[in-house]
Amino acid sequence: MAKQVQIFDTTLRDGEQAPGYSMNLEEKVRLARQLETLKVNVIEAGFAIASPGDSAAIEAVSKVIKECTVASLSRTLKKDIDASWEALRRAVKPRIHTFIATSDIHMKYKLKMQPEDVLQQAALMVAYARNLCPEVEFSAEDASRSNPEFLYRIFEAAINAGAQIINIPDTVGYTTPEEFGALIRGVRNNVPNID
Repeated sequence: MAKQVQIFDTTLRDGEQAPGYSMNLEEKVRLARQLETLKVNVIEAGFAIASPGDSAAIEAVSKVIKECTVASLSRTLKKDIDASWEALRRAVKPRIHTFIATSDIHMKYKLKMQPEDVLQQAALMVAYARNLCPEVEFSAEDASRSNPEFLYRIFEAAINAGAQIINIPDTVGYTTPEEFGALIRGVRNNVPNID
């Protein structure tokens, strides 16, 4: 696997969640253009299903950005993926970024799903997204608190379903750098199709 650093910027999505911070459509497009000038690889422009404003911002950014990949976040739900694709379809380089929670606590209390159902949902929705969009990213929400063996299985299934990018988030800020390094090594060593 070639060593390469890519910048995935979430300012237009995650940055807007900071208290008292919000941008209008024009400001989001202006910021996206600046990120493109800085040669950011991926601009996650929003969460299309979250609101008509997010969807409009993703669509507007998709129309003007030519050099960067433009991504929309979506849960592993058909309606989310459809909303993402509708907002992204004019992008030169679109990416659907889909996620599902994988830690025992999130699967049980947030999703109210069994691990096997989560794995199946992830694979089905990655395949669905891949049929719409040429590039799909899959994230295991709360990966740092997830059972590593389950992570290996869900990543393998997501890649087999068409995900080209795997995201391993420390959603709740749980891990130390050493623990996170060990988690990444475990994924690299135990997911047979990780390359």
